[in-house]
Amino acid sequence: MNPMHSHGHPQGPAAIATPKLIRSITMDRCSNFTSGGANGNDVNLLSQLYKARTNSEEYISLLVHSVPDLKRIPFQEAIQQEFRPTRLGEWFGPSWSTHWFHVQLRIPNEFAGEEVHFIWNADNEAILWSMDGAPLQGLTGGAGSDARHDYLLTSRAQGGEVTQFYIEMACNGMFGAGNGLIGPPDPNRFFNLNELDLAVPNKLAWDLLYDYQIILGMAKDLHAESTRAAQALYTANKIINAFRPGDDSTLPLCLAIAADFLKAKNGDAQHEIHALGHCHIDTAWLWPFEETIRKAARSWSSQIGLMDRYPDYKFICSQAQQYEWVRDNYPALWDRIREKNAMGQFLPTGGTWIEMDTNMPNGESLCRQFLLGQRFFEEHFGKRCKVFWLPDSFGYTSQLPQLMRLAGMKYFFTQKLSWNNVNKFPLTTFWWIGLDGSKALIHMAPSETYNAQCTPEELIRTVKNHRDKEYSNTSLLVYGNGDGGGGPLSSMIERLKRMRDVDGLPRVEMSTPTDFYEKIERESPELTTWKGELYFELHRGIYTTHALCKKLNRSCEFLLRDVEMLATFAHIMDPAQFTYPKAEFDVFWKMICLIQFHDVISGSSIEMVYEDCLQMYAKVDSMGKQMREDLLERLMGLDPAATPPTSKKALSIFNTLAWSRTEVIEVPLDEDLPTMKQYSAFGRTGYTLVSNVPPLSVQGCSLEEDLKYEPVKVVTDQKNNIVMENQYIQVTFDKSGHLIGLHDKEERRELIKPDERGNVFRMYEDIPLFWDAWDVEIYHLEKGRVVEEGSVQILEQGPLRAALLVEKRISATSRLRQIVIMTAVSRRIDFETEVDWNENRQFLKVEFAWDIMADTVNYETQYGVVKRPTHYNTSWDSAKFEVVAHKFADLSEYGYGVALLNDCKYGYAAHDNIVRLSLIRSPKAPDSNCDIGHHVFKYAIYPHRGHFLQSDVVREGFNFNVPLLTRVVPRAKLDSLSTGIPRFHIEDAPNVVLDTIKKAEDSNQIIIRLYEAYGGHAKARLVSSLHIKAVHRCNILEDDIELVSSSSKSTQLDRTFSTNLRVLDDDVVELQQQAQQRQQAQGVQLSLTPFQILTLKVAF
Repeated sequence: MNPMHSHGHPQGPAAIATPKLIRSITMDRCSNFTSGGANGNDVNLLSQLYKARTNSEEYISLLVHSVPDLKRIPFQEAIQQEFRPTRLGEWFGPSWSTHWFHVQLRIPNEFAGEEVHFIWNADNEAILWSMDGAPLQGLTGGAGSDARHDYLLTSRAQGGEVTQFYIEMACNGMFGAGNGLIGPPDPNRFFNLNELDLAVPNKLAWDLLYDYQIILGMAKDLHAESTRAAQALYTANKIINAFRPGDDSTLPLCLAIAADFLKAKNGDAQHEIHALGHCHIDTAWLWPFEETIRKAARSWSSQIGLMDRYPDYKFICSQAQQYEWVRDNYPALWDRIREKNAMGQFLPTGGTWIEMDTNMPNGESLCRQFLLGQRFFEEHFGKRCKVFWLPDSFGYTSQLPQLMRLAGMKYFFTQKLSWNNVNKFPLTTFWWIGLDGSKALIHMAPSETYNAQCTPEELIRTVKNHRDKEYSNTSLLVYGNGDGGGGPLSSMIERLKRMRDVDGLPRVEMSTPTDFYEKIERESPELTTWKGELYFELHRGIYTTHALCKKLNRSCEFLLRDVEMLATFAHIMDPAQFTYPKAEFDVFWKMICLIQFHDVISGSSIEMVYEDCLQMYAKVDSMGKQMREDLLERLMGLDPAATPPTSKKALSIFNTLAWSRTEVIEVPLDEDLPTMKQYSAFGRTGYTLVSNVPPLSVQGCSLEEDLKYEPVKVVTDQKNNIVMENQYIQVTFDKSGHLIGLHDKEERRELIKPDERGNVFRMYEDIPLFWDAWDVEIYHLEKGRVVEEGSVQILEQGPLRAALLVEKRISATSRLRQIVIMTAVSRRIDFETEVDWNENRQFLKVEFAWDIMADTVNYETQYGVVKRPTHYNTSWDSAKFEVVAHKFADLSEYGYGVALLNDCKYGYAAHDNIVRLSLIRSPKAPDSNCDIGHHVFKYAIYPHRGHFLQSDVVREGFNFNVPLLTRVVPRAKLDSLSTGIPRFHIEDAPNVVLDTIKKAEDSNQIIIRLYEAYGGHAKARLVSSLHIKAVHRCNILEDDIELVSSSSKSTQLDRTFSTNLRVLDDDVVELQQQAQQRQQAQGVQLSLTPFQILTLKVAF
C-alpha cells in the first residue's frame, strides 16, 4: 500500500494523508530534480545518467602537438608533426591557437555489452577526426545549452578493444575569445581540459530525463490555472516520489508515470508546428573567416552523425560560401553531405552566397548573391532553393520580393523583426508586397528565435505569438544552436519526438521549409499583406560603423561594374582573340559578396575580420583597376610601346554611364599635355571642361577646344562671408564654413531660411544600451552639440572651378578638413572631406536645413527610392530616426528640391526641413579600435528645379560616384578612339537606368540589366551601334522568360515582285543592310513598370 495514502473506499480515490501540493514549492522541488546546481544534485536524476565512468590513464592515452604562430593546418600536415604526452587538467592557449591531439582509448572489460561514449570538455571548440582524415563530430565545451561533450564510440562494446582518433582543438569558445558576449577578443585566453572520460550512459535515466523535461516544461509554461499544467506538476512530483537515487529498478516505474501523462493526444484543431533542424553560422563575427571554415566542419559533421542515428531527422543550412569551403577543405565530409542530401536529410536552403545584409549592398550585388548561390546549389545538389532564408539580417529592402521572384524563389523566412525595440511587428504569416508590387509569402517564426532548444515553452510561445492565427494554423520552429554554429543536439530531437502529439501542446513534426510553405499555400484561403520595406527598429548604427569597409564596398561595386562592362565590349568586338575573364570576375564577386555578410559590412565584427576584408578589397581594387586600364587600352586601340615618346599628347575621356556628361574634370599634370585653362591650388593637377561625353563610350579631348561657359566666381562680402557663384546658383559660407545662403538664380529662390544653416557638423553622445557597434539609440538626439568654430579660406577662384578650404577642430582629439567645390557647369556643390578621428562613443553627422516643406524624403535604395517621414507623428515614424540610403536622400516640394549625395555613406536622418548625413561613429565593442584613424569621404548638395520625380537626381548620384575615366593618349589617336567600342544607350525614358552590362554565364550572349528608377511607367528604346539579332527578357539567373525582339522578320525583304522583274543579289544585300540600319536606329522597344528590374539577354 502506498504509505502516502490512508485507507480509502475501495471503489473511490484514496484520501491523501499529506498536505495539498503548494505550487511554488512543488515547482522548485521539481526544478531541482534535474538541476546541476541545485541542493541535492548529487542524488537527483542527473546523478544517475551514467552507469560507469572513468578517466584513468590506464584506458585513455593522450598526445598533443601545439601548432606554432596561430596557424590552422590541414589534417595530413598535422599528423606528421611531433606529438608530446599530455593529460587531463592541462591548459592550452593562447587565443586562436590550434592544438592537435592523438587519442588512444582502451575500453574497460567491465563495459562489455554496453553503449560507450567518449567525453571531452576543454571549454572551447574542437573536432574529432578519424585516423584516415574524415571529420567525425564537433565538440563544444562549456556548461551552456550549446555544449556538445560526448561522442558515441560504440553502441555495444566488446571490452578491451582499442580505438584511436585525432582531436583538433581551437582555442576559442563558441562566441570567440572575448570577455562577455561582445567584448573585444582577449589575445591571451587559455583553456583547461577539465573533462576526459569513457562513460556508459544509463539509457533509462536519459529517457526519463527527456520525458521529465517535457512534463516539467508544461507545468511551468502552460497557464498556471489550466488543467494540463496542474496535471503536469502532479506528474512531475509523482515521478520524484517514485525515484530512488542509485536504484535503477525505480526508473521503469518513473517512466511509466511519465508515459501515462504523455499519451494524452491533441484534438483535430490544434496548432501545427513544423520543426526544422538548423545551424546558423555567422560567416564571420566574433571570430575570423578562417575559423568559420572550421565551424562549418564541426557543426555539419555533428549533424551527419545525428542523421545516422535518427533516420527521420532533417537538417537545413544556408550560405553557399560555407558549402564551398567545406567542399574545398573537407572532401570526406563533403561526400557525406551529398549522400545525406540524396537521402532527403541534409537540405541546402536560402539560395544566396551568404546571408547578406540587404540594405547596403547595391542592386547588382544582391543579384550576384542570388546568382552565385543558386548556381552553386543547382550544380552540386541538382536543384535550386525555393526559400530565401535570412533569419538574422538587420532589416529587409523593399526590392527583395522582386529579386526573389527573379531568382526563382517564392518564399521568405526571417524572425529578426521580433527584436524591434519600439514597435512590435504585427504580422507572422503574410504576403510581403515589394516596391514594384511583386509579392512573396513570408513567415516570421513566432518563437522569435532561430536557435530554439525544443522545449514546451517554445511551442507554447509559438502559438501565443502567432499574429495571424485567423488565417493560418501552422508555424515554423527553427531549432538548433547557432550564431557560432553547433546545430541541434540529440536531446532536442528526443524532446521533439516526445512532443509530437501531446495534449496541451501544439502538434509538432519534423519537416522541410518547402513543405511548410506549400502547406500554407494549400490550406490558407487568404492572408494579410505588408507593403514596402521591413524596417528593423534596432541596430541603426550599422549604416555608419566601420566606415572604411563601407567605402571600399561602394568603390569596388562600381569598379566591377566598369570592368565587366569593358570586358563585355572587348568580347563583343573581338570574340576570337579576347577571352572574357569570367573566372576572375567570379573570384571578385565572391569576395565582395562574402564581405557583405550581415555581421561584416555592418561593422559589427571583431578587428581581425576587417583586416581580412582589407586584404580582399585590396586584391579587387588593384587587380580590377589594372584590368580596367588594360581593357581601355585594348578598346581604344592604344599601344604604349608603339607610341613615339615625343608625340603630342591629348586626353581620352571614357564615360561608363549610360547618358552623356558635361563636367569639369581634374587631370594629373603631364609635360606633354597642352596648357590647361586652370591649375589646382596645390599645383599637382589641372582642370578642363569636357562637353557631352557620349554614353558608354569615349571622347577625345585635345585640351585646346574653345568651349563656351560662364566662369565661376568667388568674392568676399561686406560681412567677410565667402560667396561662390556660377550660372545656376550662388552660395554663401560664413567664416566657420557653414552654408548660410543658397540662391537659385534661374528660379530666383532662396533655399535657406534666415537663422538656419547647412554644412553644420553635430557631435552626439553615442552610448547604446548594449549593442555597441550595432546600435544608435533614439535618445542620442537629445544630447548633441554643434561644432561651431572653424576657419575658411579661398583656395581656387576659377574660371572652371572655385574651391574653399574649411578646417574645424571637432574635439580635443579630432580634426576635420574639407575642400568645398563649385564648378562652372554644375548646380552641385561638393564637400571633399578628411577627418582625423579619435573618439569614444561619439557620433559625427553633418546637416542641412532647407526652406522646403515635405512630409517625406526620397531615399535611394536598390533599383529605386523609398519614402520615409520627416515627422514623429507615430511610434512607427519616430522609430525611423536613423535610416539607410545609398547615393542620395532628396527633400522635395512642388517645383523644387535638394538632394544630399554621398560617395560611401549609408546612414541618414531627417526631421522637418533638416536632412542629416551620418559620417563617423566610435563604438568600442566588439572592435575596440573601430573607426579610429584617418577618414576620407565626399558628400554633395544638388539643388534642382522640379520635384524629385521630375529631376535628374538619380543620374547625378551616379555621376558623383562614377568619375569619368581619363588617360593621356597620342593626339594622333583622337579621331579613332571610339572605333573599337560598341555603343549602347537608352532613349525616350529618362527614368530608366542602364545599370549593368556583362557576358552571359553560359553563352556568348550579353546580359543588360536596366531598371525604372522613379516609380513610373516607361516606354524606352535600347539603341545599339551593333545589329541586334534577338533580345530575350530573362530573370537574374539568366533563364529566358520571353522573346522581346527578333530581327529575323524585320530585316527580311518582301520578295513579292512581278514575274518580269529580277532583283540582283547585290541589291538584296544593300536593301538588307538598309533595313538593319533602320532597325538599329529605331532600337529595341521596351516597356517597364514602376521600379521594375529588367534583365535582357542580347544576341548580336
